[in-house]
Amino acid sequence: MSDSNLFAQQESNRRKSRWLVIGFVAFFAWVGFGGDLAFYLNTRDLPPGHYHHLVPFIGLAALAFAAGTSRYAWVNGAKRVLDASMAQELVNPATPELKRLDNVVEEMSIAAGIPKPKIWIVPDPDPNAFATGNDPLHANIAVTEGLLRVLDRDELQAVVAHEMSHIRNFDTRLMTLLAAMVGAIILMSNVLRRSMWGGRPGRRGEGKSKGPLGAVILVAWLITLIIAPIVGALLQMAVSRKREFLADATGAQLNRNPLALARALEKLEAESAPTTHVMKGSAHMCIVDPAGAALAGREKASLFASHPPIGMRVARLKGMAYATEKAASNVSNVG
Repeated sequence: MSDSNLFAQQESNRRKSRWLVIGFVAFFAWVGFGGDLAFYLNTRDLPPGHYHHLVPFIGLAALAFAAGTSRYAWVNGAKRVLDASMAQELVNPATPELKRLDNVVEEMSIAAGIPKPKIWIVPDPDPNAFATGNDPLHANIAVTEGLLRVLDRDELQAVVAHEMSHIRNFDTRLMTLLAAMVGAIILMSNVLRRSMWGGRPGRRGEGKSKGPLGAVILVAWLITLIIAPIVGALLQMAVSRKREFLADATGAQLNRNPLALARALEKLEAESAPTTHVMKGSAHMCIVDPAGAALAGREKASLFASHPPIGMRVARLKGMAYATEKAASNVSNVG
């Protein structure tokens, strides 16, 4: 990947992160103040003695929640993912496997042109890896004990190069924000739906709509609460699948060995056990779906899949290797 393409990709991901936060806050503003407007229109003509929704407490609470969630994801998102996986930082490599990992991470950070990330070990026998951090200066690479067990040095280098690509392209920031925000949307939608199904928010939503505008806004608001978690999850998974393809290609360019990553993915696919130390909400951050081979081995991508099918990824990597070999052969023949 040329420097110009790299910088363009990094700037694109920065823009996406900014727009993601803006869209997230705008969504919560609609969920909050849209609900306030709906309840106001549906209670303003009620007789004296009934509840009249005048204070926009739903909107104020939703905006405060959105701002707090965005801030928390920015400051604590990476640490939260590492803590949840029970990862331990690698400070002094004491075994040959850990020394090999430390050397490989240093090599790939030099190849990627970024500072060496902190290295973390996840105590899980299933082979997997992920990267976190807001930027290359505050990045982390975590690998499971199972990954160190099943991969040789070239394959480990390919996996680390893949994760290094996520860091270099600012994918880690984008995906950490996206995970936190989708989780917040699901939580807020569930809370408000339960309040509605209970009859009224805080025992206040009495009466029926007194006009078509109030009814339309109320219906639109309720539909938003129902479909928002689904749309958020679809967006999260679609972004994740796209980033995985790009990280595969960029990682293969960093270590100049597409077949090594293809072999590594095939080995990871062959492991049937799930990566139990990685939460479902962080699945999109891993190199393969932590749910296990049952999902990873599908031939066709699902809308809700966090990763492209491994068979498709392997085929693309083998195609890269063939194209590279053919180009080298043509240069040799010309010479």
